[in-house]
Amino acid sequence: MHCPFCQHEDTRVIDSRLTEDGATVRRRRECPACSERFNTYENAEIKLPAIVKNDDRRESFDEAKLRVSFERALQKRPVSPEQIDTAVRHVIHALRMSGERELPSRRVGVFVMDELRKLDQVAYVRFASVYRKFEDVADFREEIERLERDLPGMASESLPGLGEPPRAGKR
Repeated sequence: MHCPFCQHEDTRVIDSRLTEDGATVRRRRECPACSERFNTYENAEIKLPAIVKNDDRRESFDEAKLRVSFERALQKRPVSPEQIDTAVRHVIHALRMSGERELPSRRVGVFVMDELRKLDQVAYVRFASVYRKFEDVADFREEIERLERDLPGMASESLPGLGEPPRAGKR
């Protein structure tokens, strides 16, 4: 590897370590010509499937779009950035494990909904409302009832304002 400081043609590795997630190797390098040190990162390059949109267009998978979907659904919810990172990694892992060269965008949406269901039920309902194109309150009610059936022991107070009837005197 060329030195980024003096452009010397060869540098030597003085230390190698796995990063926290174990998917990347960090290498500490030193240039013999100028003695500057710098880090490089090495990851396995695995091609993700192309995403087939509803109108049959094909797009390369875009992690930034996936992350934005999670962030929008989880906006103002008590979920840490680390939890979002983990959910994004789980979806990417599911895409890789599919073994497909192309996947419909609807299937990616299902992966996202599965992760959101684990993270935050309100964010899950938010995402589902857009993903499934809810048209009225009945659609929300049906989804909440399905969520309550799928998550045993879940009380309506875990979905504040959504699962409980309005109280007299309050609006």
